[in-house]
Amino acid sequence: MGAAVFFGCAAIAFGPAAALVLLTVAAEPLRVIVLVAGAFFWLLSLLAASLLWFVSVQLSGREDAALLLLGAAAAVLLQELCRFACFKILKKADEGLATLSEDGQSPISLREMAYVSGLSFGIISGVFSIVNTLADSAGPGTVGIHGDSPYYFITSAFLTMALVLLHTFWGIIFFDACERRHAGGLGLVVGSHLLTSGLTFLNPWYEASLGPIFILTLCTGLWAFGTAGGSFRNVLKCLSCKQEPEGQVMLYSALQVPPEE
Repeated sequence: MGAAVFFGCAAIAFGPAAALVLLTVAAEPLRVIVLVAGAFFWLLSLLAASLLWFVSVQLSGREDAALLLLGAAAAVLLQELCRFACFKILKKADEGLATLSEDGQSPISLREMAYVSGLSFGIISGVFSIVNTLADSAGPGTVGIHGDSPYYFITSAFLTMALVLLHTFWGIIFFDACERRHAGGLGLVVGSHLLTSGLTFLNPWYEASLGPIFILTLCTGLWAFGTAGGSFRNVLKCLSCKQEPEGQVMLYSALQVPPEE
């Protein structure tokens, strides 16, 4: 039973992310590099947040709820700061690649970088948030034996899945807002990130945390879809599997040499 819970929760948490990596990232070397770079910047934010938490606990000599709330907020702000640093580095790399290319265009667009870096932020964040939970789910033990919620593992898996998707969407919106110098977009990304982290403090009342987080994920996904240039017409074309002709067809009569006079 423990193995079934472990693999089931792991599939729920990282199934969509694994599909996105295999279908959209793994075949492109530059995207793989951006994926690793994004994970590195998230790890930098984790290191900074850990050091800040250690210093705060040592100075205050306590670990109460107020300090935990401040620590979570600081961790969110550090993540967004590292996301901005990632944007600046990738922007410079994009300009360098455009300079080296023959046609003066970068082989990878900034929107692709935003998507891949956001996905890497989500994957590494999800790994660190659920790795201990997955280790406990392998057993031995019975969930909820002391009156706690028996849905702890599966709700943790769904929360991790939502977090991975949210980071992907936040990456797209954040990079676009930085490129357009749109402070409102940046504020909404940071605010929704803080809101998501705050909702997790409502656990184990999962109805109050899981539902709003998934609603926020859906809204953020639609926002990111529009930011990336998506439209309802594109969705219909994708579902119908119709392809537009790549170019106009020239009639054979137009290629004939005009008769000599």
